[in-house]
Amino acid sequence: MFENIEFANPRFFWLLLLLPLALLWYILKHKQAVPFLRISSTSGFKGDSLLTRLKPALFALRLLALAAIIVAMARPQTEDISTRTKTTRGIDIVMAIDVSSSMLARDLKPNRLSALKEVAADFIRKRPNDRIGLVAYAGESYTKTPITSDKSIVLNALREITYGQLNDGTAIGMGLATSVNRLKESKAISKVIILLTDGVNNSGFIEPRTAADLAVEFGIKTYTIGLGTNGNALSPIAYNPDGSFRYGMRQVEIDEELLKDIANLTGGQYFRATDNEKLEAIYDEINKLEKTEIEEFKYYRYEEKFRSWVLLAGVLLLLEWLLRHTLYRSFI
Repeated sequence: MFENIEFANPRFFWLLLLLPLALLWYILKHKQAVPFLRISSTSGFKGDSLLTRLKPALFALRLLALAAIIVAMARPQTEDISTRTKTTRGIDIVMAIDVSSSMLARDLKPNRLSALKEVAADFIRKRPNDRIGLVAYAGESYTKTPITSDKSIVLNALREITYGQLNDGTAIGMGLATSVNRLKESKAISKVIILLTDGVNNSGFIEPRTAADLAVEFGIKTYTIGLGTNGNALSPIAYNPDGSFRYGMRQVEIDEELLKDIANLTGGQYFRATDNEKLEAIYDEINKLEKTEIEEFKYYRYEEKFRSWVLLAGVLLLLEWLLRHTLYRSFI
C-alpha cells in the first residue's frame, strides 16, 4: 500500500504515539469499571459469552480508525516527474583527421589511426546535443560527412576512414580550409574545429596560416593535436613486393610551432598526444572546455492518496457505532 508513496506532512506520524497511551488508558479504565461479587461458588454461573469477550474489539476499531485518520493527515501521495530538455547554446564541431601513411605508425596501439578513431568515437558519443562533421585529409582533403546531429551517421563514417583513400602526404592547410568551409555557414553560437596531425605540412595548395585566417574571419575556434611519441616510432618506410608496408624506426616530426600558431590565432589550444592515454585525456579536456548549455524543465504531478484512508476511518467508525448500538446495546 505504501509502495512509491511519499508523505507531504510526515510530522503527523508523531500522533501515532498517542495510540499506545490510549490503549493503556482503556485497560486501566476497564479494570476499574468491571464490577465483582464475592460468592462461595461459581458453578451455578455459565461462562462469559462470546459477545462479552469480543467487546474490546469496539475500542480496537476506534483505535484503527484514529490511526487511519493520522495517516490521512500525513497526506500520502505519489509523485510523477517528467523532464524536458532544451539546448540553448549548441556547438557545431568538425573533426579534421590526418589519414596519411604515417598515421599507421605503431607508437600508439594498435596504430595512430586506430587509436584516434576509438577515442574520437567516444568523444562523439559524449556530445549528444551538438552537430558534428568529419573531414579527412592527407595529400588532399575531402568532407567525409557534413555536420549533422545524427551521431550514428558520424560514427559509421568514422569507422570507414582508412589509409589509402587519398594521395599520401600531409596537407594541413587543405584539411583546415575544408573544415572551415563546412562551418562558415553555420548558425551555431559556437563553431569548433579539432584538427589532428602527426607530421608537417608538405602538400596542398592552401597554406595553413591562410586557412587559420579564414577560421578567424568566420569566428571558428581551432583545437590542434600533434600525435606521436617523442623520438623515434615504428613507422611505414617502404612497400613490400606484395604491396604491404615495411616498417622501420623513423624520427617523429611534428610542426608544433605551426599547430600552436593556428590554435592561438583562432582562440583554441594546442595539445600533444604521445600515447593512447594522453590522446584520450586530450579529447576529455576538449569535451570539458566546449560545454553545451542546456535548459532542463521538470514537471511535477502529485496524486493525493489520503481519501482512501479517510474512507477507511469512516467505515471503521461506522462499524463500531453499529455494533455498539445493536449487538452490544445491552452492555452499554
